[in-house]
Amino acid sequence: MRAEPKPLVLVIEDEPALSELICLHLEEAGMQTQSYNRCAPALRFLKKNFANLLLLDVNLPDQSGFSFLAELKAQDIQIPTIFLTGNTLEENKVQGLELGGDDYITKPFGFPELVARIRAVLRRAESKQDLNLTKNVRTGDTPFEVCGARVSPLRLEITFKGEITESIGRKELGILAFLNEHRGAVITRKELIHGVWGIHADVQSRSLDQYIVKIRELFKRHGHTLDSFRTVHGVGYCFGPEDESPKG
Repeated sequence: MRAEPKPLVLVIEDEPALSELICLHLEEAGMQTQSYNRCAPALRFLKKNFANLLLLDVNLPDQSGFSFLAELKAQDIQIPTIFLTGNTLEENKVQGLELGGDDYITKPFGFPELVARIRAVLRRAESKQDLNLTKNVRTGDTPFEVCGARVSPLRLEITFKGEITESIGRKELGILAFLNEHRGAVITRKELIHGVWGIHADVQSRSLDQYIVKIRELFKRHGHTLDSFRTVHGVGYCFGPEDESPKG
């Protein structure tokens, strides 16, 4: 039986002794850790790597934990975050939670409580991701129309003229949804990949091309045109807003 993967917790804490103790207790609890005492190297890591949770001190030498989380969100790096701080003021806790933090723990704290809170946040994050079909589409999203076809995220289906319905793959759905949300705008290939797969995804343009071909062939089989989905040479794509009605 394959062992369950250990969640990776990124610890950003500038007190070396405390950071070492935190990592020790988390690793004993079955987690992996990566520690930093500054925000800048942690940002470089998160731009290229995935972590399950961020344990973030509020007061750090190069910037505050609050501003660091805001910077992550501005760069579309989404990671569950628990703030650590010695400040017990309620307004600080409120600020951290309103910025998108998932929990707030004041120092000093007990390590069993810390482990329990981390596990609780990880469980909530996992259940929240269950509704995600792609980076940009969730099962609860409203159906939408593309070139005369109706796309239903909840059912992973696309319905063409004559009420002919076919199943559609998650990535094809994500591409159609991204195009629908950016009608009339020039979209770079990298933007489309990041929008559907995520900013950290290692996806080549050739893979994107294959999905685009599948979408074009799907519409063609049902007598619909994707003429409004145009290639912008050397840049990417543009969708609409020209005539999007199917050819009869």
